[in-house]
Amino acid sequence: MPIPEFVVELRKHVGTALLWMPGVTAVVVRDGHVLLVRRADNGEWAPITGILDPGEEPAVAAAREALEEAGVVIRVDRLASISSGIEVTHPNGDRAVYLDHTFACSWVSGEAYVADDESVDVRWWPLAALPAMRDGLRQRIDDALAGEAATRFRR
Repeated sequence: MPIPEFVVELRKHVGTALLWMPGVTAVVVRDGHVLLVRRADNGEWAPITGILDPGEEPAVAAAREALEEAGVVIRVDRLASISSGIEVTHPNGDRAVYLDHTFACSWVSGEAYVADDESVDVRWWPLAALPAMRDGLRQRIDDALAGEAATRFRR
């Protein structure tokens, strides 16, 4: 997965030290289906995810990531949940914990396709027949599909 240039520059100074990284998840829905990508780094199905650029608004980042990863234009409808994950050690040794902002999103236009090298497949999955995925990713989808007005905060 490509590392954002600002993280590459930061890593020159801090090496593999643990970083606190702001992230986004876009749970994109269209006609009873959710858009998922099969990640190139681990082969797992997941909603659209990414890291915020410095100064970027989280909802703007979610829409940017959907376009960059799957070639679709989306509407960000609401902030569904905020959660902090566990420490991750990437294959190159970099360590990070991600503060995720999960957004419920609606498809606006574009035919989904693999638009970058971060994924190897992109599909619309029926909500009733989602593929196996990590619990935390499934929780983000559930949060986005809950239809609640309030944001869920993980404790």
